[in-house]
Amino acid sequence: MAVDLSKLVWKRKFDFEELKGKALAVDAYNIMFQFLSVIRQQDGMPLTDSHGNVTSHLSGLFYRNIELMSYGAKPIYVFDGIPSILKQKTIEARMNRRNEAYEAWKSAMVEGKIEEAKMHAQASTRITKEIVGSAKKILEYMGIPFINAPSEGEAQASYMCMKGLVYSVVSQDYDTILIGAPRVLRNLTISGKRKLPKKNIYINIDPEILDFEKTLEALNLNHKQLIWIGILLGTDFNEGIKGIGPKTALKIVKNASSISDVEAFVKSRYNTEFEIDPREVEQMFLNPEVSEVEEKMIKEITKAPNKEKILSFMCDEHEFDRERISKYVDKLADINNKIKQEGIGKWI
Repeated sequence: MAVDLSKLVWKRKFDFEELKGKALAVDAYNIMFQFLSVIRQQDGMPLTDSHGNVTSHLSGLFYRNIELMSYGAKPIYVFDGIPSILKQKTIEARMNRRNEAYEAWKSAMVEGKIEEAKMHAQASTRITKEIVGSAKKILEYMGIPFINAPSEGEAQASYMCMKGLVYSVVSQDYDTILIGAPRVLRNLTISGKRKLPKKNIYINIDPEILDFEKTLEALNLNHKQLIWIGILLGTDFNEGIKGIGPKTALKIVKNASSISDVEAFVKSRYNTEFEIDPREVEQMFLNPEVSEVEEKMIKEITKAPNKEKILSFMCDEHEFDRERISKYVDKLADINNKIKQEGIGKWI
């Protein structure tokens, strides 16, 4: 589970106009999961071509990136590498839940419960090797740079932000703040009105920016203490402690000088223990595995869009409407020309 710090972190609404001239490190798996969850057919299943290949993520990556770039943003996608040992348990649990959701979707469809089927279909969302491979292809053809992280994509993206290579990380997960990313942009790919599950209620989802330093200042915490809150609530690497919410976690860490103090308090007050050594989790956030990335490398992998390859891939191979795709490719080319005129160094 990803940690939920929504009630504690400093954040504000973010206007798309603020993206002008900003390079952004995009947590690729996180954003693709959003596209696959939101861009769906009437029965809740993802879009596919006539051969059964999933195309929801291609639609999201193509149209949404062009929209972001039209505001002046320069996305750089960061893909996950080999998951850490600590995250394996989380991945296995997610796979089990998705398999259960898929079976529930099939049952709901047989019974004609369409709304329920949609809910289960979204919960069954998964990212396969084929989806990752096709995502990298469309990014390459669009001229959008991407890199492969040695382990967690959000850690690599956060490192790039801390180093000043990008203005912000783009991700839905609050874990990026625990790593120390100076800024995190949320809801850039899913902004707009969304229907709440099982309710005929629509809510506005606005882009927002989270700020690491302002969060520490507002809570009067240091980096380690913020991590301890995450560990108490539960992260991608540990389950957290049942019965402890954000406010309680904040009180606990304010009276602790080390993770050992937190561990001792949990054992004394709640008569329970963390399922794994919290020191290991602490180190995952303080010293994540990342690769060194230089500005020169990003410039080298930033290419011009290839209209022919985009049309062949999106239209011939995956059956998107040629006229519509061609129109957007021309728009992408205009954006790329503007970048060339201003100089790539202004964007990185």
